Amino acid sequence: MASNNEIPNLKTLLGTRRGGGLRERGRGRGGLGSSPEAAEQIRDDAVKGTDQDAAGSRVSCVELGYLHDPYAKLFATQPTTRRLPLLNRGTYVRTTAIDELVTKFLLTDPSSAKQIISLGAGTDTRFFRLLDLYPNTRLVYHEIDFPTNTVAKITCIQKQPLLYRKLLHIPTTSTSYHSDTYNMHALDLRSLASSSDDAPRPKIPNLDPTLPTLILSEMCLVYLQPLTVQKIVSSLLTHYLRLTSPASIILYEPILPLDAFGRTMISNLRSRNIHLHTLTAYPELGDQRVRLKGYGFDEAAKAEDTSYIWRKWISEEEKERVGSLEFLDEFEELELLLRHYCIAWGWRNGDSDVFSKAWANVPEQGG
Repeated sequence: MASNNEIPNLKTLLGTRRGGGLRERGRGRGGLGSSPEAAEQIRDDAVKGTDQDAAGSRVSCVELGYLHDPYAKLFATQPTTRRLPLLNRGTYVRTTAIDELVTKFLLTDPSSAKQIISLGAGTDTRFFRLLDLYPNTRLVYHEIDFPTNTVAKITCIQKQPLLYRKLLHIPTTSTSYHSDTYNMHALDLRSLASSSDDAPRPKIPNLDPTLPTLILSEMCLVYLQPLTVQKIVSSLLTHYLRLTSPASIILYEPILPLDAFGRTMISNLRSRNIHLHTLTAYPELGDQRVRLKGYGFDEAAKAEDTSYIWRKWISEEEKERVGSLEFLDEFEELELLLRHYCIAWGWRNGDSDVFSKAWANVPEQGG
């Protein structure tokens, strides 16, 4: 799976000359005679193609000074263009919020080993950024994605000295990379949901079933059917991790599909053969909280939209710095955009309260 940064065309949606969305690309469709397998492959290819959209958005933010990420441009294989100010602001809030939760996790009981499983990581640079920021942290990092995405990432790492010298050796295969600290697993996430003798769950090398583990899905699980997502998360929590191991999840997903903005977002993405299944299954923040409880994160299940996160998680000094980077007068459109995306996070304590301690003081409006 790959993350996606597409939003509706706000110019059309709001009836104003301001705003705008990313151009739609890759409009492949199955013909009337397409088999179900062919149609599924077309949908998978559309999802895979969203990864470079996300990479371009990161580069835009970095070049304008919103984010510090020396690795973003190394993974962007397509020419990047400057995004609209409100899109840059959205990418900034999204990245900053996830970084905040991840950092609090890593810095709680800092001498203890920890594990992160990033689903549909694509060209995400978080491992390399964390390695720079916290070189002494005992972290085992896993990325799971389609083979086409992992091979592209490995090829990029091999060609870029800045990336290559951070790893211990050349990847042993063309699609996967395994080490004590960083792992790329070439897997279709749906294979984790299987439990039959004919299709047993795949092995995930170097995944430690005992470590406190954070599962991260940044616009990834949203593309799958809710029952499949339930099985994937359950498999990770009960098959790959011990039942007593502390575990958590962070989701970044859209919400509010039923208003004009939400309907337009769904329509725009559907024209690219991209379907947001969990958006309609969990349309509001309360649904996201119930969802996490249902997955087994019984200690806590939280969710806030990125509008609230911008207001309450970002310091006034930082807001002032971000506001000075480029002119933005589409404040109503920005608020509309931020209200339609959320961060949801939850955890189970298991034999450690690391997540309860890490996220105890994260601002929230509550359920």
